[in-house]
Amino acid sequence: MPQLTSITYQPRDRDYADGQTDFIRLPLETAELVAGHGLRGDRKAGRNLNRQVNLLSAEWLAMAAARGYRAEPGQFGEQLIIEGIDLIALPPGTRLALGGSAVLEIVKGRTGCSRLEAAQRQSIAGLGPIGVLARVIDGGPIGVGDAVAVLEALSA
Repeated sequence: MPQLTSITYQPRDRDYADGQTDFIRLPLETAELVAGHGLRGDRKAGRNLNRQVNLLSAEWLAMAAARGYRAEPGQFGEQLIIEGIDLIALPPGTRLALGGSAVLEIVKGRTGCSRLEAAQRQSIAGLGPIGVLARVIDGGPIGVGDAVAVLEALSA
């Protein structure tokens, strides 16, 4: 059964120092997703309707680790890692149910950026989509170990 295996976030009071390349991501056992906003307390929450939550699949992360990339939770800038679902294969509009009430909607595949490449200390060319970006449709509490279900995609 697919499940949430990691939650990380960047606290609002933590900013990057000059020259810092690693992502600032702290682990959480539980968190709250806020509809139309993102992960409560996350520095990037509420800034962009289409980038509220970054998700990676555990299987994709294992592939990246086998290729020499840093794969500790948060080192690809993600907030959530989900095991058992090929997130990249899901089309935009697909919804994911997490925990008892939270629902995310996939917006698009996530591409890399210069911060990601600096954090990885090597080129990210050739990795393809690096997880997906999602928005929070229905908020609610989530926790590591929660079941994740793929809901039908909305028809365009």
